Amino acid sequence: MAKRTWFRRIIRPICEPGSFTSNNLCMREYQKSVLLCLLSAILLILSFPKPNLGFLAWFALVPWLFALRGQRPLRAFFLSYLVGLVFFSGIVYWVNYVSSLGFTVLVLYLALYFAVFGLVFSTVNCQLSTVNCFLIPCIWVSLEYIRSHLFTGFSWALLGYSQYRILPVIQISDITGAYGVSFLLVLVNVAIWRILSPSLRAKRSNPFLRLLRRQKSNHRASRNDSASPIYWALCPLLFVILALTYGYFKLSQPARGQSIKVAVVQGNIPQRMKWDPDARDFILEKYSRLTETAALNRPDIIIWPETSVPGYLEDEPELLKEISSLSGRVSPAYLLVGTPQQGRNRTLYNSATLLFQGKSIKRYDKLHLVPFGEFIPWPVLFSRFSFAGLVGNFSRGEDYTVFSLSQTKPKIKFSALICFEDVFGYLARRFVQKGAQILVNMTNDAWFEDSSEPEQHLQASVLRAVENRVNVVRSANTGVSCFIDPQGKILSRVTDSAGRDVLVEGEKTQELKIVSAPGFYTAFGDIFAWLCLILTGAFLVYGEGWLGCQLLERSSTKTHLEVSSAVIERAPKAHPRQDPEP
Repeated sequence: MAKRTWFRRIIRPICEPGSFTSNNLCMREYQKSVLLCLLSAILLILSFPKPNLGFLAWFALVPWLFALRGQRPLRAFFLSYLVGLVFFSGIVYWVNYVSSLGFTVLVLYLALYFAVFGLVFSTVNCQLSTVNCFLIPCIWVSLEYIRSHLFTGFSWALLGYSQYRILPVIQISDITGAYGVSFLLVLVNVAIWRILSPSLRAKRSNPFLRLLRRQKSNHRASRNDSASPIYWALCPLLFVILALTYGYFKLSQPARGQSIKVAVVQGNIPQRMKWDPDARDFILEKYSRLTETAALNRPDIIIWPETSVPGYLEDEPELLKEISSLSGRVSPAYLLVGTPQQGRNRTLYNSATLLFQGKSIKRYDKLHLVPFGEFIPWPVLFSRFSFAGLVGNFSRGEDYTVFSLSQTKPKIKFSALICFEDVFGYLARRFVQKGAQILVNMTNDAWFEDSSEPEQHLQASVLRAVENRVNVVRSANTGVSCFIDPQGKILSRVTDSAGRDVLVEGEKTQELKIVSAPGFYTAFGDIFAWLCLILTGAFLVYGEGWLGCQLLERSSTKTHLEVSSAVIERAPKAHPRQDPEP
C-alpha cells in the first residue's frame, strides 16, 4: 500500500496521467528522458576543463532537447533542473574544498537557470517555426546574462567559454561579447535536434486550434516541411560560416604596436600558510628571490598575485620598508603587488599597489567582492549564521583605477582585476573605456588546489582579451599565470620542467605588443545580450510564445462554441409528435 501511495503521489503527477497508456510505459518514457538529460549534462561537463573537449558543446544540448520534446511545462522544469544539478555539480565541485554548504546552495541556485530554460522551451511556441529557431538561443543568452548580474552575479562557465581554445570561433566576442558564442552554440544544437526530428510538432489537445493554424499557414507550412532538413541545416551553417570568416579575418591581421616587457611571479604558497605568522619570512624570501630572478630579464613591470604580501602593506612600517627596498633593487622595473589594506575607520580592502624605485605610487581597491567570501550580502538575513565569522569583512572600492607606467617607453596604462573580477565582461570593459591598454588579473587559486578551477578561470580571461582587443596578463599564486594576446592566444605560461602550471612556483617574462584597437563591444557593451532579452520578452508576451498560444487556444475554443451554437440555431426544429387520438 505504501508503494502504491508513493507512486500515485510522486511518479504519476510527474508523468502526467493520461498521456501514457500504462504505468510501465510511463516509467520507461520517464527513465528515457532522465537518461537523455544526464547524457547532455555529462557532455556539457566534458566541454569544460577538465578534460576540455570544447567541440562537444556543439551538440551537447541535443539529448536534452529530445528529452523535452512534447513534455508538459512542469515536467520539463524538473527534467531541466536535473541537467543543471548534474552540470553545475561537475563544474563547480571545487567550491566544496572551501565550504560544503556553499557548494550545495550554489548548485541548487544555479540549476534553476537550466530549469527555467526547460520551462520556457516547453511553452515557447505552439509549433517550432523558423523564428523560434533563433528565439531559443535568445532565451539561453538571456538567462546567462541574468545569471551574470542577479545577486551580485556569477558568470562562471558560460557556454561560450567552452570555445576559448578555438580562436576563430571566439573572435565575434569583440562584437557580441561571450554571449554571442553561446548563441551560436545553442543555434547549432537546436538545428541538429530539428534535423534529427523532421516531423516534430508540438502536440495540442484542441483540434480546433490545429485547424485554425492550418487554415492560416497551410501553404507556408507545407513548403517548409518539404525542405526542412536542408533548410534547418543551411540556416545555422550560414551563421557558422559568417562567424568563422570574421574570425579568420581577425586572426590574419598582424599585431602592430610598440612593445613592453612584463614579468609575472607565481609563488605557490599553500593557503594554510598565507596568514601564518611563522611563515611570513618564508613567503617574503620566496617572492623576493623570484622577483630578483625575473628582474634579470629587464622587464618594465613585475607583477605579484592577489594578497601575495603577508600583511597590511601601508599599516606595517617594517613590511613596507622591506617591499620598498625590493622595489628599489629591481628598478627601473615597476612592481605591482597584491595586498590587503586598511583604510579609515579600520575599513579593509583587497588591493593592488604599484611601487617604483621604493615608493608607493597608486592603489586600486577591489570593486566586485566575493559574496560569503569577502563580505556577507544582506547582513540582516545572514549575519546571525555561524559561517559569518569565517567571512572576511572587506569593503568595495570606489574608483575604476587606471595605473600609468610613465617611465617606460612607450608610456603604458593598465588596470588590475583582482580575483574573479575578470569573469565579468562589463567590469573589464569599463577599465578599457577608462584608458587601460593592458588588463592584469591578480588572483589566488590556491584555495582549490589541483582542480579544474584554475583552467576554468583562465577561460574568462581569454574572452576578456578578445572582447576588448587588449593583452591580458594573469599572475596567480598557483596556476594559471600566463600572457594572453588580443586575439585570445595564450603566448606563454609559468610551468615547471614537466610542463605543469598548477601547484608550481616560478616566474615568466613576455614581450607584449600594445594594440589599442577597442572594438564594438568596448564601445557599446552587452547590447547583443540586451537584444536577446528584449526579443525573448517580446515573443513570450506578444508573439507565438506561451501567452500567444493561450490566447489562440481561447480564441479557437470561443470560435468553436460560436460555430456550434450557429449550427444548433440553423438546424430544423423537430415537430412535436402527434399521436392519433385513442
